[in-house]
Amino acid sequence: MNWADQSFLLSKSRYSENSIIAELYTENKGKISGIIFGGTSKKIKNYLQIGNKLHVNYNSKNDHRMGYLKIEILNAYSPLYFDHKQKLSCITSAMNLVKILTAELQTNEKVFLLIENLYKLLDHKDWLKEYIFWELDLLKLLGYDLELENLVEKKLEDNKTVYFANTQNEKKYVPNFLIEKNLVVSDINILLSGLKLVGDFLDKTILKPNNINYPNSRIIFINSLK
Repeated sequence: MNWADQSFLLSKSRYSENSIIAELYTENKGKISGIIFGGTSKKIKNYLQIGNKLHVNYNSKNDHRMGYLKIEILNAYSPLYFDHKQKLSCITSAMNLVKILTAELQTNEKVFLLIENLYKLLDHKDWLKEYIFWELDLLKLLGYDLELENLVEKKLEDNKTVYFANTQNEKKYVPNFLIEKNLVVSDINILLSGLKLVGDFLDKTILKPNNINYPNSRIIFINSLK
């Protein structure tokens, strides 16, 4: 089986002294894994930053063996944020979410486009707020729509509008910007509460039922914001 496509690098791990195993999310094949010979060489290693966009040629003798990858750089996105720890950590966390939530060889061009859109929102002033909606969009594309608008109730507390969802054990407050999406949010604590809400949903609804550990990359990203 031989084909070529464009892709984003989701993860990499050492395979041998000179090679690595890479996971990529491709436009037409979805998530794939393969061996990159010479992946530890200085030239190729510089391309292999998590989140970079790569052209990939895939070659495999049969469908039951891991294939071999030849890659070329298309867009070196990640190095643009080497001086911005929070955004670089955001990229790593986002790619890891795509990695753990998608299945091998299941095409979803909307997920590919969503990854591409990540780099557009990172240049916006309110990038963190937009990223929270990016995570919600990813979950929705994969069949896990939080549907907050249908879950929350609205009331006034101290002359302020608040939204909350009643669960079996507690009343959970929902940050207003997740419902009133045009709100400008400057308080980092409000944005962190939005990230926590999405993270709780991710953990309880998707990760724990599938025996998947909560991603450490997302914890590191959130800690970088504090």
